[in-house]
Amino acid sequence: MAELMLFRQDADGRDVELPGSTVALEVELQRRVEAGLEQMLGIRFLASEYPTGPWHRGRIDTLGLDENGAPVVIEFKKGSDSGVLSQAVSYLSWLGSAHHEFEALVRSVLGAEAAGSIDWRRLRMVCIAAGFSHHDRVAVQRLPERIDLVRYRVFDGGLLSLLLVDSSPGSANPGASRRHREREAAVVSATTVPVGPASESTSLVPECLRGLYSELDDALTAWGEVEVVALRHYIAYRRLVNVASVLFRPRHEVILVYLRLDPGSVVLEEGFSRDMRGIGHLGTGDVELRLASAGDLGRATPLIRKAFESA
Repeated sequence: MAELMLFRQDADGRDVELPGSTVALEVELQRRVEAGLEQMLGIRFLASEYPTGPWHRGRIDTLGLDENGAPVVIEFKKGSDSGVLSQAVSYLSWLGSAHHEFEALVRSVLGAEAAGSIDWRRLRMVCIAAGFSHHDRVAVQRLPERIDLVRYRVFDGGLLSLLLVDSSPGSANPGASRRHREREAAVVSATTVPVGPASESTSLVPECLRGLYSELDDALTAWGEVEVVALRHYIAYRRLVNVASVLFRPRHEVILVYLRLDPGSVVLEEGFSRDMRGIGHLGTGDVELRLASAGDLGRATPLIRKAFESA
């Protein structure tokens, strides 16, 4: 199992490992993560302790909508409890049958635009606990839903670590809502062919950009464990959150890359990089890179590295 070790220099300049611990009360962890939910996990907060009604007979710890428009169930356990996974799966079952209720909740909290962009194809669960059993990690790979197992630790000085120990991208849900299918059918795409990580999904890469995208994909997946999720309008490269989003503009033979970076930390170049704060766009990330050649990709590589190192 992945281990996170933190060190602090002592008065003699030696690195001393910080001992990690768990929270005394589960609600402490829940409230802290909820307060920083979008920054920590790329998920917009919707509700806490949400009741699932008489059939499912429970309360979902946290409900949210992630940066890709997927509904999210989050469950917390202060210790190592294998029950968190089965509980979360039960709540996903509720979510799959409560589209109208969930859409109404999103509309009331985040507005009509967010409610209209919900992607029901990939329901998601995030389980946050002190640890997970071998059986939990095996089960994640067998379930069709998108699941993230996240281990937490708290350290002296108010430090909180979240470590993704296992993840399954899930499979697209063929039973997506009728309204979503209608929106999908209304999208007119360019002539495209499958390539690379998108070949097993509905996302397709324009033929004129295949070579450049192949090199870009190599650059984006070179920084450790990266999940590649092909969505309707873009391809997301993510860990716990989207680190990069890739869009294609075949008419101009250009690939747009949005990176999870502070534009203030980047030297922007006209025609190549742009500050996207306050500018609406598909995908997520505040720095836009415009790639039309291998030379552009070479200029982009240091920024890609910076984004993944800070993720």
